[in-house]
Amino acid sequence: MVRIIAGELRGRRLRTPPGRSTRPTADRTREAVFDILGDLPRGAWVLDLFAGSGAFGIEALSRGAAGAVFVENDRRAFAVLRGNLQALDLGRRSRAFFRDAARGLGFLARGFRFRIAFLDPPYRAGLVPPALQALAAAGCMDPAGLLVVEHAADEEVPESAGPFRRSDLRRYGDTLVSFYSSML
Repeated sequence: MVRIIAGELRGRRLRTPPGRSTRPTADRTREAVFDILGDLPRGAWVLDLFAGSGAFGIEALSRGAAGAVFVENDRRAFAVLRGNLQALDLGRRSRAFFRDAARGLGFLARGFRFRIAFLDPPYRAGLVPPALQALAAAGCMDPAGLLVVEHAADEEVPESAGPFRRSDLRRYGDTLVSFYSSML
């Protein structure tokens, strides 16, 4: 069971997709990531790619993000995500898209500017490099934006993608979280 750790929705539980196709981020890892991020900038929009249940984006909304966009391409996960957004009454502050996050994300540049993007693709599927490239090419990130990428400890991820360079790396058991900052 996944729960919201802090903010206005603290303690609320999220449904997760059945089966093994989606791997929810451990509460401890998510809490550590948000401790590193600190307070979200006023008016910040966040992007949750490979959203699954929407835990990263919903946590950001709970902690004060102005809005969140969720991108997911697994039908069962997308249905659960939409249900979580509805159950928490987050419809006005969120948008959910049924799309492949490792492909073109140019549609996001037509109306969104994100301060933080969370990428949590299936481990060892080779999706981190194409997703980072698609995100860099989309032009939807704020120049001061930050990318937070969760991946397996034994998975190779690039040092850079477009204007983004890896600026920090943290380990949580078998999980690594890479932080990318814009070099612009």
